[in-house]
Amino acid sequence: MSRASRVVLGVSVLLTLSTVTGVHVKQRLDQQRLHQGVVRDLERLERKRENLRVLDQQRVLTQQLEAQRDQREAQTNHH
Repeated sequence: MSRASRVVLGVSVLLTLSTVTGVHVKQRLDQQRLHQGVVRDLERLERKRENLRVLDQQRVLTQQLEAQRDQREAQTNHH
């Protein structure tokens, strides 16, 4: 095999290996990015649940405070 043929073969093998490696690295990075997206979505859902729980607590407290206020106003108006 001539020297030029060996150089062409070597370059071809090198480019092929580089391409295969590059594709695998990109696939791994894409997979990690997708996984991070799922993790972020789960965290977002958890924050939403917590916000809804806090909102419900605030509604209950507001109703209690309004009932107390109405009760005091009713007592004040009767005196």
